[in-house]
Amino acid sequence: MPSVLRPHPRQPRPKGPVVLVVMDGIGRGAGDEADAVAIAATPTLDRLWVPGLRAELRAHGKAVGLPSDDDMGNSVVGHNALGAGKVYAQGALLVDRAIASGALFEGPVWRDIIARGARGGAIHFLGLLSDGNVHSHVSHLEALLAQAARAGARRLYIHALLDGRDVPPTSALEYVDRLERYLGNLRSSGAGIDARIVSGGGRMQITMDRYEADWTMVERGWHTHVLADAPPFPSAAAAIEQLRAEHPGVIDQDLPPFVVAPPTPIRDGDAVVMFNFRGDRAIEISRAFDDDELRAFDRVQRPDVLYAGMMEYDGDLHIPRHYLVSPPEIDRPMGELLAATYFWNGNRSGKFDSSTETYREIRSDVVPFEQRPWMKAAEITDALIAELRTGVHRFARTNYANGDMVGHTGSFDATVIAVEIVDLQLARLVRAVDELQGILVVTADHGNADEMFQRDKAGAIARDKTSGQPVVKTSHTLNPVPFLIHDPARSDRYEIDPARAATAGIANVTATCLELLGFTPPDDLEPSLLRLAPPP
Repeated sequence: MPSVLRPHPRQPRPKGPVVLVVMDGIGRGAGDEADAVAIAATPTLDRLWVPGLRAELRAHGKAVGLPSDDDMGNSVVGHNALGAGKVYAQGALLVDRAIASGALFEGPVWRDIIARGARGGAIHFLGLLSDGNVHSHVSHLEALLAQAARAGARRLYIHALLDGRDVPPTSALEYVDRLERYLGNLRSSGAGIDARIVSGGGRMQITMDRYEADWTMVERGWHTHVLADAPPFPSAAAAIEQLRAEHPGVIDQDLPPFVVAPPTPIRDGDAVVMFNFRGDRAIEISRAFDDDELRAFDRVQRPDVLYAGMMEYDGDLHIPRHYLVSPPEIDRPMGELLAATYFWNGNRSGKFDSSTETYREIRSDVVPFEQRPWMKAAEITDALIAELRTGVHRFARTNYANGDMVGHTGSFDATVIAVEIVDLQLARLVRAVDELQGILVVTADHGNADEMFQRDKAGAIARDKTSGQPVVKTSHTLNPVPFLIHDPARSDRYEIDPARAATAGIANVTATCLELLGFTPPDDLEPSLLRLAPPP
């Protein structure tokens, strides 16, 4: 299908650029004491939240291609929906289907993995031990273990990354206990299976770095998983309990690395399965296994293994070389129609047309986000405004990560500051866009900062039985996200259609932005949210 956009017959091209702002992790919460967004001082958002140009959009569950509406959104699925303008089945749902149909176990990569096990090699399963369904799901791991055991593999080893980010912050023992019971059943089956957890650590300490922000995380993970070079403990549970005692107040994502005695390194002839389906935090460890030359750190030794990801994590660079489930094939994302970056670009990292695209990345500091809740928001705004003033760009988009990254720390006060920082940047952008006679569009990819405390089944804020304090929540939310348009020159030419918006998700943002740019959106996109005034 051609990717040519046609001029809109009734919506004129604006004089200035259309600027789309994604406020990562800033949803629309309950407005109570758990809601850092509502408690933050946000004069710019308040001023822009005007009738007729505002809506609340769904950014979780089926609206972004996840298995059910109990599944919280995340940056991958959120940006895919925003960039594609359509709802595609995403990683979690694709893996669910591949396991249920048996297709995953019929492919050549899985057969090669099992062949290594049949020849006496170990099969190592590396990934996030969680049911958050953002990066992984423990049920997927269990399905892989069960099928490997049925196929005759006898040495099954798990390298468990601890979550505490997409699930309650100190819930690691729940997942470890569940997995230990499952592994115990495999060992007691009478088939001579050696199935056990052999290493682990917090996801923000080892292995799961992204965007090449801190390769030392991956190096620590390599030493832990591959070389078995980390402090030994008699069990994963013992490691978690002792490390918590040694580091009071630490949450699971920050627990130091460990191995379980006896040390079990990854050796020549083994297979390694990265069972995370989300790509951004799986790319670097995949490169550590796959790249013939790696300059990021000294691997010390690189065993001859078959490494496979649950999915292909980068479609342009083909990372990893081998994978079990094909990712969604996203046709003509907005990145192809206008400009492109990774998730926005249909899980591709390259450009479609270098002559029309500019991509500016502001590198983050390697520092705990609760200590620097302002992050690099001001620098991002500086760079964006400078680009806009060149007059080159008709469309620009930017992502402020503060609400999500600081929200994940569980620090309420820091998250309030993070939201306020984003609001301050919006104030700066409003002035710049007005100066250029453009249009500002503001939304979010999912919620997080809007619900900083856990809730009980009745919806009330859960409290610690001893202290009476609210129980911290570090995961994303199921709340809708804001959507607003700031266009001083619109002169009542259009408004947001309330009936359409009532059932819309963030995938509708693509067609809306195209229409604001003066184009007719392709028919296969989720419809624009604009309701145009009748012609005179």
